[in-house]
Amino acid sequence: MAAGRFDYESVFDEDYIYFMSERLGDTQSDADVALIDELFGKRPGDLLDLACGHGRIANRLARRGYRVTGLDSSRLLLDQAQADARAFDVSVEYVQGDMRDLHWTERFDYVVNWFGSFGYFDDQHNMLVLEQAARALRPGGTLAIEMPDYSSLLRHYQPASVIERDGDFLIDQNSFDPLTGRSTVQRTIIKGGQTRRAHFFVRLFTYVELKEWLTTAGFREVRGVDESGGPLTDGSRRMVVLARKQERPVSIPSRSSGTPSASRQGPNRQPGQRA
Repeated sequence: MAAGRFDYESVFDEDYIYFMSERLGDTQSDADVALIDELFGKRPGDLLDLACGHGRIANRLARRGYRVTGLDSSRLLLDQAQADARAFDVSVEYVQGDMRDLHWTERFDYVVNWFGSFGYFDDQHNMLVLEQAARALRPGGTLAIEMPDYSSLLRHYQPASVIERDGDFLIDQNSFDPLTGRSTVQRTIIKGGQTRRAHFFVRLFTYVELKEWLTTAGFREVRGVDESGGPLTDGSRRMVVLARKQERPVSIPSRSSGTPSASRQGPNRQPGQRA
């Protein structure tokens, strides 16, 4: 199957919510948010939900006291997220945008990218997503990326999968290309007697490869856990990779003058960055 184009609007629409409502319902969403809160030490702060979808993570984190901004490319999903935020009685800033082009600099304590929402582009632009996340984080901030565990997914890789709801069907035909690391999906939706198709792909990563990418993007202290927050093993079904942005070096007073020395930030410090 050819890689083709990622058909975002046809993949992330009302049918996505319809067919995924059970899999991504309250039980799973509550468990996801409890894990995120635990991994962040239950210390609410400013958080960006990157590729937030219909807000199932963002709204629940806001209810736990996080100051949440959600970004997604789908207006339809963002409208649903805003409606759900009103039902949750929480305040979340929802922004339509592209995760490769964020407009924040050192704005957040945390960035979350959940449920396999990383890897939608070619490698150059996937790396750009990590670099943009690093820029959006304050020094010492943490990025959390959740995705399928590479080895487990390949061991149980299925050429096709089917979701049925009330006589409607979502059928995925899957293929994996080991030369690109991409899992490509041809999706067929049969709903209300109508049939339509959509195409998408996701770049898969081993923990070791993603750790190297994160280090290149400017992160430090990278670690991986499984879907329960426990150690990542060859039996893990999914993995969460946590990466901490490097702290800004502290200025050291000069011994000779008693005045602060020049910052050791170096020549790459940008005008307007927080001191």
